[in-house]
Amino acid sequence: MSGKKSETTKSEREIIVKLHAEGKSYKEIGAIVGRSKSTVCYIIKKINMDGNSANKVRSGRPKKLTPREEKAVLREVKKNPFISAPKLAAVVTRNFNKEIHAQLCRRILWNNNIHGRVPRKKPYISKKNKQLRLNFAKAFINKDTNFWNTVIFSNESKFNLFGSDGRQKVWRKPNTELELKNLRSTVKHGGGSVMVWGCMSANGPGNLVFIDGTMDKIKYLNILKENLINSSEKLGVPRDFYFQQDRNPKHTAKIVQEWLIYNILHILPSPPQSPDLNPIEHLWEELDRRLRTSIITSKDTLKQNIMDAWNSITSDVTKKLVHSMENRLRAVIKAKGGPTKY
Repeated sequence: MSGKKSETTKSEREIIVKLHAEGKSYKEIGAIVGRSKSTVCYIIKKINMDGNSANKVRSGRPKKLTPREEKAVLREVKKNPFISAPKLAAVVTRNFNKEIHAQLCRRILWNNNIHGRVPRKKPYISKKNKQLRLNFAKAFINKDTNFWNTVIFSNESKFNLFGSDGRQKVWRKPNTELELKNLRSTVKHGGGSVMVWGCMSANGPGNLVFIDGTMDKIKYLNILKENLINSSEKLGVPRDFYFQQDRNPKHTAKIVQEWLIYNILHILPSPPQSPDLNPIEHLWEELDRRLRTSIITSKDTLKQNIMDAWNSITSDVTKKLVHSMENRLRAVIKAKGGPTKY
């Protein structure tokens, strides 16, 4: 069943009158103007009885805010997208001396296709670092896939024994929130977690290393010594590959930099605050998705499942991530060094 149509406009009514004077039937007129036969009949009948075809004045409660005041509401939200509906209503009351409900503000926003959403979390990027990101993007935007195929990306990540740190949802019926199957278990001190270091290239994932205890520059250096060149050989990456790491203080420590200078021919100068320019971040997300299908009850089980999931990742996944670098760089340039969707 079609929805109720809006009332006819003045131009539509004038066309209906003109076509009727030309001898066309109600059905023919309706097909031309896109209205029903009964609507056309009503308009012609109204002209014959009242002498005009103007729409009747509609009854109803008058609007609380004028169009000008509604635009003021939209301007307030544009200035501060995080303002709550009750505070927005208070601003309107103060500015226009009209007592209104927060729900009216919500309706005004909804009618203008503005809806409340959970904001995405992105790292704060300073003005200086925006420029560094922009410089990096411009310097590497013209590199082709052959270049990116020679890059080994690396990073650390944490996996929790009892699932993600982030917000999760549960599918349940009303009033069943306390049923055991619908509860998200929590334990004191988080229930434990596992830290890993890993690397990848377009050819697939490299070595994955579990980090026991606190990671420091010595431990990080040993990981590189034991796994970086070994991973490049395993992945079939040329010996003159480019190595990527972020600017974590452990990564930029003097002893680490000295080892890299003497053992790795090329370092990719990654800008700070740029997880969106390191595709391995999305590999961690892929790993986390695969872990959700497993039943994990202990750290040992978690470690085994992480390793199994890591080994199941194919080069199809990593190649797609690495080859997204051109789009990532374009996004940084478009955002003038600011945050991107990646």
